[in-house]
Amino acid sequence: MKAYSMHYLLHAADLLEDRLRRRLAEADIQPRQARVLDALDRMEPASQIALARAFDVTPASMSTMTARLLDRKLITRETHPEAARSNLLRLTARGRDLLAEIHAAWTDMDRLIETELGADKAASLAELTRQLRDSLGGRAPGADEESPLPNGTPR
Repeated sequence: MKAYSMHYLLHAADLLEDRLRRRLAEADIQPRQARVLDALDRMEPASQIALARAFDVTPASMSTMTARLLDRKLITRETHPEAARSNLLRLTARGRDLLAEIHAAWTDMDRLIETELGADKAASLAELTRQLRDSLGGRAPGADEESPLPNGTPR
């Protein structure tokens, strides 16, 4: 039976996301919510449409996500000053404070990968997956260029 490379990548991603979900549960935040808060930190103020485009999801999906973040008072919504039918989203102080915990959780996941693979292989994996993402048309939401996380690793 043929082994498909993408199966290993997807399975590893699922396993890492499960560990990240458990780690972020300490902060009562889901991995995708954490990514939206991080993106909003770089993009703010941003519309739901801009966030939806950045994450390549439907506006309805982003609306559901932002509604949850609004309910938790992690973001605010205000009317766009130049377009009354559009809203702008911003992080609240509570949302901004949560970023430190989010980044710490991501650093923990980077350390886990480095522990499991070794520093050189972990760095190679990060570079290869970034190249794959970029070649498939992906980008870090809110970043025209790669900007490093607080620990210096690319987003």
